[in-house]
Amino acid sequence: MKRSISGTGHLVNRRRFLEGGVLVAGIASVSPGLWSTDVFAADRDRDRDDDDHGITRGDIAILRFLAAAEIIETDLWQQYAELAGEDAPESGYRSAIEVLDEDMPQYISDNTDDEISHGAFINAFLKSKGAEPVDLDQFRTLQGSRATGAQQVGRLTNLFRLTVDTSWWTRYRSTQNPDFGATFPQAIPSLAAGQHPAIPKNDAESGTPGNISNHIQAVANTAGFHFAFIEQGGTSLYPALAQRVTNIEVLRVLLSIGPTESMHFQTWHDKAGNAPAVKDGSLVFPDLGGGQFATNELFEKSLIMPEPCTFLRKSFPPCSIVRPTATAGAAMKAAAALAADGLFIGQSKEFFEALRDLAADADNARRKKS
Repeated sequence: MKRSISGTGHLVNRRRFLEGGVLVAGIASVSPGLWSTDVFAADRDRDRDDDDHGITRGDIAILRFLAAAEIIETDLWQQYAELAGEDAPESGYRSAIEVLDEDMPQYISDNTDDEISHGAFINAFLKSKGAEPVDLDQFRTLQGSRATGAQQVGRLTNLFRLTVDTSWWTRYRSTQNPDFGATFPQAIPSLAAGQHPAIPKNDAESGTPGNISNHIQAVANTAGFHFAFIEQGGTSLYPALAQRVTNIEVLRVLLSIGPTESMHFQTWHDKAGNAPAVKDGSLVFPDLGGGQFATNELFEKSLIMPEPCTFLRKSFPPCSIVRPTATAGAAMKAAAALAADGLFIGQSKEFFEALRDLAADADNARRKKS
């Protein structure tokens, strides 16, 4: 697997940030060399065209947050790819992942490569504009899996204690829009409660090829729903932040990368519906082909296309869209959702300060009018 280009940047202390349900406050103690005062060196009009604004401070802030998000995504996808991707060793876990679809290893590897490319490209673009690329390497301190195939390196994300929000399932089947305050029930309530592993900790838990215990199938099912949870977030984040961009070239970057997140989400949305019924302690995956999943449109697994919903104004007819796309607080909400997912359990306060402030800078960006 290729290693991502990663990073953070100029930060000031702002609002408290959610850490897995716990708010952490205070001033981060960081190395003086980590945050550069030149991060917005690109805030010049040297790229001005006749019909375009030069790149702005806000544009750079948006790109920096997206670079951080892509680096975080790369970290978690690399862990999945090492254990269930195309080049992963055969195991009980990989067999359980393939129950969702026999092509899952290829899809996982491709999704990983995409995230690597996104992070590397945005960082290279930042450098081309005179801005500092994002680097999160100092936060690679978490222990990953010790199962065969997993690299024994520090991780940014924790895939052992996930609380996966599955309301995306019912949101996209609903005629309602969260931008108008709508809320949605969980498709798998037990997955959205407690803390559940999405990868095995070691070979003993992973098991042997073709030997799929209830536990390891539940772990694989958790991963399948987590794939879609992660990618639906990116599907909304790019169009939300694009509305705050000033420079046309930066807008092109966001509008070109964002749709690939939607392609990922659509794939994982479809594959999650193949998760077999299984019970592992308090974690229960129901029969997704029966009960309310067959009779209630909010749950029916074959309905994976976005249902038309209210958009912009209630007086307009329903429209099939990505949702949410309201821009206010979009970056901070995305960061908080990842934290609530359990991805950052075990991370330092400095990490949360870094991510929080990158998100706040992005949310403070404003599109400049002609």
